[in-house]
Amino acid sequence: MGSIRYDGITTHFNDELLTHMQIVIVQKLMREESFLMSWKAGQSSGDGRTSIWLSPQIPLTFTFMEHVMPEVNKEWLERLGESANSSTGLVVTEEDGSLAIAEAPNTTHYPGDM
Repeated sequence: MGSIRYDGITTHFNDELLTHMQIVIVQKLMREESFLMSWKAGQSSGDGRTSIWLSPQIPLTFTFMEHVMPEVNKEWLERLGESANSSTGLVVTEEDGSLAIAEAPNTTHYPGDM
């Protein structure tokens, strides 16, 4: 299970999903595009959803547990990319199209974070 850390929020997803998210997010940020990203929270976080506004000006960190990059599914990547370019923003989904669920508590604030 890897994680994405953005503006003091750390959220955990499996490495395969995180790899696909990274590709889509990096493509958007390289074009200097800001956008919304949303995912479903797990039961331990209230079973709701979380949305964040991603901007090229705020540092972003992807951390992967596995050293080998998972195989990229082009169809899944296209679906995620289409979502990122829509008015709803990037709605994080699994390969089968179901809503992705953060696999651990979705917010961890570190000392010094605002």
